[in-house]
Amino acid sequence: MAGGIHLARSTVAFGTALLATTMLAGVPTAFAQGAPATLEELVVTAQKREENVQDVPIAVTAFSTKKLEQLQIVSFVDYVKYLPMVAYQSSGPGSSTVYMRGVASGGDGNHSGSLPSVGTYLDEAPVTTIGGALDVHVYDIARVEALAGPQGTLYGASSQAGTLKIITNQPVINSFEGKYDVTASQVGGGGSGYTLEGMVNIPLSDAAAVRLVAWSEKDGGFIDNIAGTRSYPSSGVTINNKALARQNFNPVKINGARAALRINLGDNWTIKPSITAQETEADGVFSYAPSVGDLKVKRFKPDGSNDKWYQAALAVAGKISNFDLVYAGAYMDRRERTRSDYTDYSFFYDTLFGSGAYITDNAGKPVDPTQYILGRDDFTKSSHELRLSSPQDQRVRFVAGLYYQRQTHFIQQDYKIDKLGSTVGITGHLGTLWLTEQFRVDRDSAAFGEVTFDATDKLTLTAGVRAFKAENSLKGFYGFSRGYSSRTGEAACFAPVSVGNGPCTNLRAQVKETGNTYKLNATYHIDDDKMVYATYSTGFRPGGVNRRATLPPYKSDFIKNYELGWKTLWADNSVKFNGAIYYETWDDFQFSVLGANSFTEIRNAGQARIQGLESELSWATPVQGLTLTASGAYTDAQLTQNYCGSLLNGKIVTVCANPQAPSGTALPVTPKVKANAVARYEFALGDYDAHVQGAAVFQSDSWADLRVKERGLLGKQKGYGSLDFAAGLGRDNWKLEFALRNVFDVRGDISRGSQCTPTVCGITYIVPNQPRTFSLRFGQSF
Repeated sequence: MAGGIHLARSTVAFGTALLATTMLAGVPTAFAQGAPATLEELVVTAQKREENVQDVPIAVTAFSTKKLEQLQIVSFVDYVKYLPMVAYQSSGPGSSTVYMRGVASGGDGNHSGSLPSVGTYLDEAPVTTIGGALDVHVYDIARVEALAGPQGTLYGASSQAGTLKIITNQPVINSFEGKYDVTASQVGGGGSGYTLEGMVNIPLSDAAAVRLVAWSEKDGGFIDNIAGTRSYPSSGVTINNKALARQNFNPVKINGARAALRINLGDNWTIKPSITAQETEADGVFSYAPSVGDLKVKRFKPDGSNDKWYQAALAVAGKISNFDLVYAGAYMDRRERTRSDYTDYSFFYDTLFGSGAYITDNAGKPVDPTQYILGRDDFTKSSHELRLSSPQDQRVRFVAGLYYQRQTHFIQQDYKIDKLGSTVGITGHLGTLWLTEQFRVDRDSAAFGEVTFDATDKLTLTAGVRAFKAENSLKGFYGFSRGYSSRTGEAACFAPVSVGNGPCTNLRAQVKETGNTYKLNATYHIDDDKMVYATYSTGFRPGGVNRRATLPPYKSDFIKNYELGWKTLWADNSVKFNGAIYYETWDDFQFSVLGANSFTEIRNAGQARIQGLESELSWATPVQGLTLTASGAYTDAQLTQNYCGSLLNGKIVTVCANPQAPSGTALPVTPKVKANAVARYEFALGDYDAHVQGAAVFQSDSWADLRVKERGLLGKQKGYGSLDFAAGLGRDNWKLEFALRNVFDVRGDISRGSQCTPTVCGITYIVPNQPRTFSLRFGQSF
């Protein structure tokens, strides 16, 4: 209710500001004279070819370069709030797990967990990784595209529920151009920041050009680590965090660059190599504990992360006869280093189970049981796609291709305790109580194709299929030492060597599978500006290996999507009204939970159904310079079978006396309602081009977990409504803009969780939306 009140206040405030500014500008609020206003035409590549978004029979939301700049979008969290069909969970920069259309089970996103259900692309290549999508800095970006619903035939396994695409601006031949932007920012009650960005496009010859982009960003912190103590009952040890206590202890620094080259080989062939690199250094944590205070935590060991990645890509496009041939290949390398306080786990396991009595030195005397985690995640991803398309002006046309992807993930999780005895710790790892050293490989190969047939001048039919082969393997070590456990860890090893620096091997398994995904579409063009479509499509996500060796592998899960949509333009291209209604079934969906000892287990959880409505409206109003846009989604996602949390003879149990989540339980993470509205007014102010803008966003509440008991412990994720305001002016080649985000400093929940199993760790942490933030930006182009 509070979120709705804030949203109402925000809307009234924005309307008042807009009216005042209009009157000051000397422009009447009645219809202004001049040429009729029209909406921006937007070209997308949702179907792997360039098309006007209004001609694509897919639910696509896209932001152009102009729109990205108007909304001050520079990161993932900036654009996702304007995507009603998208929800996410996050623990900080680069750690966001993305969901679309309610296809979310609320799993913990562990390193050895399920593959993502939403694919993320940078240009033609996937950059999806387990544990968080790449948070690519948004500058000199041509478009961000969100494709809702299964995209299995053209995009494969990582696009079970949808696809996000970031399309960069390409080098321009025979045109020298450049720009730079400088931004200063201040979080209300928090730290200050800045952003430096620049781009230059340099022609090299009549057939070649290079485009260079660079950015450096510092975001001010807003979480306070307050001083406190904690006493362990078994040892009587009391610890304090005086050395780490400080305000705004979660600043972020981001540095990155991109270089792209374009070479034209004659009239028909183009080669485009590129490389993008970025490093994100984040301190502290991005959640707070309500039990401690608003935007406050008590952390006793250092927290932070370093996320460094690069992607080298090559695209070759040309013609063979009148057929278009495209090769797109890429190699990505991502390396994350993390450090995390794990005091909650240490305290609650000691309080409830007396675990601190077993944390001893070599003399057998209890020591401070406080744990902290040193993490290392090394990803590589190589992908290759060869695609052939027939002429698109023919009545019968097709696109067909071959695809191969191999991604690796080296996982190290080192749970440290200072002064831990060598007889208790892992062999060869001083002070390590628990160690994970594993190497994971996911392979995906496919042949795909879509055929389109213009049955009449108005009716178009499309059929697509993707035949895939997937393989997942996991090997290495996980667990305790022989001195701590006689059954697990080192005691369960069957080979004397392991990956990385593991003491031995106690896990080696793989699974393989083959299958198909399908798509059928009928599109009817009412006239040149209006069309309706009906789609049946499927999406899949491969299964994999559980790293708890006593558990069986988890199976693939599949989505079936039934969708009716419309794309319409009205009033001489001044009004756009698009939308879709859909019904989806999700079979044997994968669900990650923290099991015994807060160890991730992945199970298949039966069936769910999802139904919803998405719509967007844009209006270039008769008031010259005033544009209004709005979009929203209603998502109703729930179980259609009990989740009992167990298997019998390898099959999912759905009939039980006390299900952990009964049939009819709403799926977690995704709010039922998510919407936004933007009003922008551009006008002349003397010799200057001026503008004011208000952007309101709203989302209803949701749950963080599927299971009923855990929901009661974590609490409901609060819905919220907030307003962003911007005003600026410019002339010739420069511009100046003031922005105020989250004007009323509304606190909303992005995600909720606990440091270990919620039934054990009794402290809930909330990742909030961005607090009120001021910024001033100056930019110049040349």
